[in-house]
Amino acid sequence: MLSLIELSGSPFEMGRALGRFGAQAAHSHLLSSSSWNSVMAWRGSDAASAMQMLVERHFPLIHQELLGLAAGLELPAQEVFLWNCRGDVWSMAPDGCTTVQLPLAAGPRIAHNEDGDPGFAGYCGIGQFAPDDGPRFASFVYPASIPGHTFAVNEHGLAMTVNNLRARQAAAGVPRMVLARALLNQSGLPQAVELLRSMPRAGGFHLSLAQRGHPELLSVEFTAMGVSAQAVRAPALHANHAVHDSMLGFPQVITDSSLHRQRRGNDLLRARTAGGADPADIDPFSILADQGDKPYPIYRDAPDDSDAENTMATADIHVGARRVAWDVYERPIQSARYRLIDARLV
Repeated sequence: MLSLIELSGSPFEMGRALGRFGAQAAHSHLLSSSSWNSVMAWRGSDAASAMQMLVERHFPLIHQELLGLAAGLELPAQEVFLWNCRGDVWSMAPDGCTTVQLPLAAGPRIAHNEDGDPGFAGYCGIGQFAPDDGPRFASFVYPASIPGHTFAVNEHGLAMTVNNLRARQAAAGVPRMVLARALLNQSGLPQAVELLRSMPRAGGFHLSLAQRGHPELLSVEFTAMGVSAQAVRAPALHANHAVHDSMLGFPQVITDSSLHRQRRGNDLLRARTAGGADPADIDPFSILADQGDKPYPIYRDAPDDSDAENTMATADIHVGARRVAWDVYERPIQSARYRLIDARLV
């Protein structure tokens, strides 16, 4: 079951509390995993040193969160920092996800399957963060990771879901998970996009971004090589590879699962919008719960999943004129586990 945790205080204190929350899973599962061993091969590398210097320079408070996270996990700070750079040094990081994007007259709706390491099942949670410096926010959290790279909403009504991109080209830049965490400190959509454009970037993500009181729904793909921000004008789906025209020239890994989820999701959306059907009538859960493509389902719960990932939670985010109302589900066919308004549980 998804836990609910509340964290507050200085960046170091919040990080330490988050580390304590994830310590059991880290020591019982993560440290013996092939994923951890693959990332730890980068210990002492020039790339790791360059990324750490950039985080200390541009985001010193997030660097303090990372130090606190290591303290709470009782693990070396260098190793915890590297784990939070996994998608920057290793293109096959165990993170997946599928997002349905619905631009509606009443405000954007974003529905998202959070796919990750099945070894973390039962050890994840929804964190309510009240930092001394920066806006409140709520985010899905994994053990041993800083918040923000999953799905989250801050007190400014900025809503974000995140999908893994497996870019083959990285650079000496700010780790993508640090950039995602920094987005939760932004007050609006323009500031969020500008942050991504202005910073040197290491790895890449896809983001769905919206904000209460604003009709725009943005689809943002970024890697070390560029940033593409597009307004979503019609119902769309995004899996785990870049699909924007301006990003297709950059080398990336497209797994069979990502390719099939993208194609299957597109087919399901086309069927639901055929004949001029109202997009407001689309049930995103009928897509996110789909297992019609048996080898590569959208909802992933197989122990032998092709990418070694399972769906850990599903979020349904309604971005309205005055508030962001969102539900978190442990399975998309069950009742909501948590309901939130903006960054607070209700």
